[in-house]
Amino acid sequence: MKKIPQRVCVGCQSSAPKRELLRIVRTPEGAIEVDPTGKKSGRGVYLCPREECVERAVKAKRLEKALQGSVGPQVLEALRGQVVAKALSGPRVVRIP
Repeated sequence: MKKIPQRVCVGCQSSAPKRELLRIVRTPEGAIEVDPTGKKSGRGVYLCPREECVERAVKAKRLEKALQGSVGPQVLEALRGQVVAKALSGPRVVRIP
């Protein structure tokens, strides 16, 4: 059985499989970006794909502390867009009468 890598969300501080979380990275050039592939080089942090976690991380300035830099409004908008996209593409519950 293969081990599944776990990461901690900076918003809610809970542990989850790496594939279920969104990655935000500070590149070696200093730019802060949303990393949908999870493979960009640089310092990365992870967030649950829930709006509550994004808001908690922004309000408590955990993103800025973890990335050791300021997070711009365009990055926050891209992050919120990723959260919505991930929520829409997630598993759907089908109810059978």
